[in-house]
Amino acid sequence: MSDLLTTEEYKAIAAELSPPTQAFIDGSFRPANSGKTFDTVNPATGEVIAKIAACGANDVDFAVEKARDAFEDGRWSRLHPSERKEVLIRLVKLMKRNARELAVMESLDSGKTIYDCETVDLPETMHCLTWHAELIDKIYDQVAPASDDHIAMVLREPVGVVGLVLPWNFPLLMLAWKIGPALAAGCSVIVKPAEETSLTALRMAELAMEAGIPAGVFNVIPGSGVEVGEPLGRHMDVDMVSFTGSTATGRRFLGYSSESNVKEVTLEMGGKNPAIVLDDAENLDRVAAHIVNGAFWNMGENCSASSRLIVQKGVRDKLIEKILAHAREWPMGDPLDPETRVGALVSEAHFDKVRSYIGDDATVILGGKAEKGFVEPTVIEVARDAKQAREEIFGPVLSVMTVDSFDEAIALANDTDYGLAASIFTANYKRAIRGARMLRAGTVTVNSFGEGDISTPFGGYKQSGFGGRDNGIQAHDQYTQIKTIWLDLADDDDEAVD
Repeated sequence: MSDLLTTEEYKAIAAELSPPTQAFIDGSFRPANSGKTFDTVNPATGEVIAKIAACGANDVDFAVEKARDAFEDGRWSRLHPSERKEVLIRLVKLMKRNARELAVMESLDSGKTIYDCETVDLPETMHCLTWHAELIDKIYDQVAPASDDHIAMVLREPVGVVGLVLPWNFPLLMLAWKIGPALAAGCSVIVKPAEETSLTALRMAELAMEAGIPAGVFNVIPGSGVEVGEPLGRHMDVDMVSFTGSTATGRRFLGYSSESNVKEVTLEMGGKNPAIVLDDAENLDRVAAHIVNGAFWNMGENCSASSRLIVQKGVRDKLIEKILAHAREWPMGDPLDPETRVGALVSEAHFDKVRSYIGDDATVILGGKAEKGFVEPTVIEVARDAKQAREEIFGPVLSVMTVDSFDEAIALANDTDYGLAASIFTANYKRAIRGARMLRAGTVTVNSFGEGDISTPFGGYKQSGFGGRDNGIQAHDQYTQIKTIWLDLADDDDEAVD
């Protein structure tokens, strides 16, 4: 992606946008069956960007019918793997041509900074789709060991019609995390974007059609969780649902599955992720930079955010001093200003939730200002049983707790219902590896904040995840069924076979 533009240039692009607003089903845009719409709002300004089709159960039924037709006639599911790869590569090329438009659209719809959209979200989205496309013709099936009279083939087959339910914090990137392996496997997909952030998913459907993905294979149905998400989760002809979002909503999809056709369900849910800093951690300035990035990137609206700092008392004061210095390098403001690092929270309701955690029961060390949809980077000191230490805030709020020892730090880090990500900072690599093994989390980083990359599986323990992993080759597992084909080669009655 080219160099960043000026604020005025981004605003000029924004003024010219004409985003799609209707559902995309069976290769074309169409209004909701009911004719209803809902407003999608720019959280930084409160202005209505567009009126989006408010779909319902009838639209879900129609999309599932068309997705099933596409899957069964093989227009995508039985296409040669190399041909599916070529189509997805064309989609990425179209994204590159339209990357700036997509970045501005993403920023306007979500409150994300244009800096993150241009430098992180769009490049990572395209890389994700390219990676899964290139993997299509490189995943081999297997032949199991058997006797001389048998051959046992173990094959992957696409699971079928898949519902993909997206979160609002990374609309494009989470779309790629799901459609990349799902389309690579040969599935037909029905995307349910978050109600707050539907624009880029609809635009991607348009680009997918232009790239050559057949009608019925890639469908997008905007609408509420009640009107679209639940009917999709309960549908008797949906084979699998992949959901990213809150733990509370994820539980509902397990219920929908059990009460319908026992469809496959994969859940990537919340986190209350610890960053442990031990007394022997080297280069506290670098450690502080990682902590600040982990806590405040994407306004803290990140399931893997470092929301709990667990610091050994010997380095607590020095580390906090350096954290405060780095936090001041994260200016809050207009998301379309490329100098802004902290934009607007996604909605008024979410802003109210995050603001409620900055209260009298926490000692504010830095920040605390919250008004008109914006919350500045905030560092608070809290008791271990405080709600800020136990509940997922999903905003730019870092909770600090002090411990005496390594064992106490690990115990406190694991004292949570979640288990998505964790970090440990220490110069002692034996202790680093021992700590990483002891931490109950799906991803543990040592002396850094991160989530791995596209080649490493991402998901959580406990109430952070269920049923599979995103990213890596493992992501393809959730969109495939494993079939055994057993061939008997023995001659009948020892007679030769013609």
